[in-house]
Amino acid sequence: MNEIITLRETLANHLAWHGARLNFLALFLIALIRSGTVNLEKLAGAFRNEAKQASNYKRLQRFFRDYQLDEEEIARVIVGLMNIPQPWVLSVDRTTWSFGETTFNILVLGIVYKGVVYPVVWEMLKKKGNTKTNERVTLLKKFREIFPKEKIKYLCGDREFVGKKWLSHLLGRKGMQFRVRIRESDKISSKQGLLRGSVYFAHLRVGEYEILRKRCQVWGKWVYVSALRLDSGELLIVISAHYSRNAIDDYAERWGIETLFGILKTRGFCLESTHFTDAERLSKLVSLLSLALCWAIKTGEWLAELEPIPIKKHGRLAKSIFRYGLDFLRSIFLDLDLKSHDFFFCLNFLSCT
Repeated sequence: MNEIITLRETLANHLAWHGARLNFLALFLIALIRSGTVNLEKLAGAFRNEAKQASNYKRLQRFFRDYQLDEEEIARVIVGLMNIPQPWVLSVDRTTWSFGETTFNILVLGIVYKGVVYPVVWEMLKKKGNTKTNERVTLLKKFREIFPKEKIKYLCGDREFVGKKWLSHLLGRKGMQFRVRIRESDKISSKQGLLRGSVYFAHLRVGEYEILRKRCQVWGKWVYVSALRLDSGELLIVISAHYSRNAIDDYAERWGIETLFGILKTRGFCLESTHFTDAERLSKLVSLLSLALCWAIKTGEWLAELEPIPIKKHGRLAKSIFRYGLDFLRSIFLDLDLKSHDFFFCLNFLSCT
């Protein structure tokens, strides 16, 4: 139990929570990493305390039902833990899955850092399908309410995050640069006339790219356009507010949010295994998973300095930094009695210093 007490004290440096809530969070984080799932029954069985599994299950239910979690506080803790330097690159996207007849649809805005997006604001959409401009605007507003003075390098968005209203909003925000991918079917207006992107860049071969030096109109708004022919034959067309020779490469940072979704879901915490259908409870769960994500990655970064991750023949790492750290933490938590020294050392990674 000394481990739980010490972890609770470490968390108290970041969160202004009541002692009992901090104790719950300490138990939850260890149980989450031990079990590798957000399924409440399995989590309850992995709690490291003297209570019965049924009691732990009820405790989990009470927390997600009753506790008013401050998600703004969690966002600031995440940024502090990871010490993300400014200016920030932002990425926005959705992740969806289904449980029975219920469809989960979460719109997430996060900060890209070292190939991973750290979620800071999100919205549980009560519908299927794509987002609307007002939903994206609300998300950006929430972000700025939490981080009003922080410098933003640019915002990345995929082909869903397009349209005249959305582009007008981004262009109207002082200092909000962007790298947004448009569809091949979207029309580009220039001296050549009004042409679909697929026609405008039809001459590009696989691996070739073009950066238009003069602004064009997309949805009636003046932007700069870059295009790359992918190996698949598809066109990657990116628009930005200002001319940039690196717009295509900048846009590639968007993929950090796909890494995040993989961590939250099948490659990490199995978010799909939750039986929550209530949006508020699910949002609380995402907050707690975000803290575990930070702990695992900081642990993995330390391990990689001591013993670099092997590189496979195809040039990729044998495992991700996140998985490296998560596996190490799990090995500790499954045998805390013998590995208490390693546990107390890993608490250092929950420090903002």
